[in-house]
Amino acid sequence: MALSRSARLGALATAAASFLVIAASSAPAPGADGIGDSYFPQLGNGGFDARHYDLSVAYDPATDRLDGRTTITARATRNLSSFDLDLQRLEVTRVEVNGRRAQFTRDGDEIRITPRGPLRKGGTFEVTVTYGGVPEPLGGPIVFGSDYGWMKTDDGVFVACEPNAASTWFPSSDHPSDKATYDIRIKAPKGLTGVSNGRLVSTYDKGTSTYTHWRETRPMATYLATATIGKFDVRTGTTPGGTPIYVAIDPVLANSNNVDVYAVTAAATDYWSQVFGPYPFEETGAIVDDMPQAGFSLEVQSKPVYSAVRSESTIVHELAHQWFGDSVSVAHWKDIWLNEGFATYAQWLWAEHLGTRSAHDSFLAGYNARPADSSFWRITVGDPQRDTMFASAVYQRGAMTLQVLRERIGDTAFFRLLPAWTELHRYGNADTGDFVRLAEKISGQQLDDLFQTWLFTTGKPAL
Repeated sequence: MALSRSARLGALATAAASFLVIAASSAPAPGADGIGDSYFPQLGNGGFDARHYDLSVAYDPATDRLDGRTTITARATRNLSSFDLDLQRLEVTRVEVNGRRAQFTRDGDEIRITPRGPLRKGGTFEVTVTYGGVPEPLGGPIVFGSDYGWMKTDDGVFVACEPNAASTWFPSSDHPSDKATYDIRIKAPKGLTGVSNGRLVSTYDKGTSTYTHWRETRPMATYLATATIGKFDVRTGTTPGGTPIYVAIDPVLANSNNVDVYAVTAAATDYWSQVFGPYPFEETGAIVDDMPQAGFSLEVQSKPVYSAVRSESTIVHELAHQWFGDSVSVAHWKDIWLNEGFATYAQWLWAEHLGTRSAHDSFLAGYNARPADSSFWRITVGDPQRDTMFASAVYQRGAMTLQVLRERIGDTAFFRLLPAWTELHRYGNADTGDFVRLAEKISGQQLDDLFQTWLFTTGKPAL
């Protein structure tokens, strides 16, 4: 069939218009200055996917000065004329994109970088930032009213960055939805040890400095990176199950709390590997530092950091996070119960494992201890809001939700669900809806009412 001349002209005009629309949509444009997280709208950055961080930091405890050079390997997810990185307060002296000097501007905690030419969608690029200054910890109500981030100690620094403090010490796409692998190189005064994520590649002394190189080959959220520096007694080995272990303890705390950190870490790593699925990282361990100003511990990937080990239960909590939070990370911060509720429930499972108290009894103890008019029941666990994202209800009511789920679907389905969850989203991100759908698939039950009641409805639920 042949087209008439007018039809041919019409087809040409339509094709030309379509071409212009396509051309316009693919024109280079700036990447977004954040991913739009409802709690931290400017955390993370749009237009690219970070793949690898190569961090080199030099820290002088005498002056509290940090000098750094960070190279990020990333893939452009659209045609970019410019893009942002997150960096708080430190001074940037040079930026290069693909080895060529690039222009940059600062707007608060955002660095806007303009390469010499546009970056094509799907292409890989490298951005290198040279920077320095005195890192400042963050404060406020979010983390139990404690400072967090880069915190100076008597002999070095304690680095624990959840949720938004990684960008206080290195430029990044500082949101857990943008995970990457890491090489972290630490220069510190001779006699101090720099401890970080993953496996130790090398350590050596040169002149008055000690250099350490760590490598994390599994994807990691920025807030889980550390470069903790100080005097440490280090013990290495393998767990009975065969996982390499590295435990660094500040000599000041060596005999405190009467907890054998090495032994508990080894035992909990192996036990959780049976309950939650294979251990997701190359090494397990702990960093125990004398930092009384930090009122918390953190599930740093592969080696939780403890400002002081308060109990065996704290250790098993932070190690459970290696599965729930570190390997499977939240897609948005409002889903934080997927981290804290699960790690708290792990404490109940540990007590059950030891035969000291069943998870059911732990549930009842927490439920009965809080009257109906307690403020505890006024937190919406499934979306607790930024300043109360670490409220006790997120931990305890989150764990209660899991116990109610266990009793609804039965032990067989429940203990299939936990390793299925960590396998399905291994090294990735997930949200509450993903968990509900998987629980319903494995149990064969409709569970909307349970999760609506326990996660999204305030007030004390009736049993």
